[in-house]
Amino acid sequence: MKKYVSCSMFTALIMISFGLNGCTEQSPKSITSDSVAAADTAWTTLFDGTSTDHWRGYDKDHLPAAWRIDDGTLAFVPGDGEGGDIISKGSYGNFELQLEWKISKGGNSGIFFDVVESDDYDAVYFTGPEMQVLDNEGHADGQLRKHRAGDLYDLIESTAEVARPVGEWNAVRIRQDHGHLTFWLNGTKTVETDLWTPAWDALVAGSKFREMPGFAKAHSGHLALQDHGNRVWYRNIKVREL
Repeated sequence: MKKYVSCSMFTALIMISFGLNGCTEQSPKSITSDSVAAADTAWTTLFDGTSTDHWRGYDKDHLPAAWRIDDGTLAFVPGDGEGGDIISKGSYGNFELQLEWKISKGGNSGIFFDVVESDDYDAVYFTGPEMQVLDNEGHADGQLRKHRAGDLYDLIESTAEVARPVGEWNAVRIRQDHGHLTFWLNGTKTVETDLWTPAWDALVAGSKFREMPGFAKAHSGHLALQDHGNRVWYRNIKVREL
């Protein structure tokens, strides 16, 4: 009897041990795999270094020639063919955008959102707010509050000076969630505000956009990159809807 019980107990212990080990090994793998798959599905890659299929010119059905793939980046090369601002083919309302940018010496560009195409406007800044892209030290706008890299252009000054020097990459995150807007530059939150409120209307009324009736009125629209006449590079562009 003792021998029978001992063997049974031994067998049961082995089964329990293998069962626990199986759960311990399989469960984390399953969770990790599902989490990674969900994260990958949530994001849409707008530029991966090999294709410009997600972009076209503002009020155009093609990508202007001055915007091209250059060593895995989406680069604007001034004076080398047709230029102009470019927009995402898709439109976004509640979203999170991530990308990296690098500017040339003395250069200026911008990242826009909520851009609307209209026969009344010939550039993205007439409707879309902008996160400034700038060589702070080499461009005249670098001397102006609310015009420096990471600012909500001409509306809200960055909380910190975190832009990297010319030739270095800067990481951007822009989140718009039911009117709550947040900017991050190189991991630092630089701007946080609420759109379409009385306080927001007052900001716009005190800016250069007060004479632009369509500015920041749309609650969704295209993402855009600006041709400001200077060489600029973008890479690792992706967006997810919230």
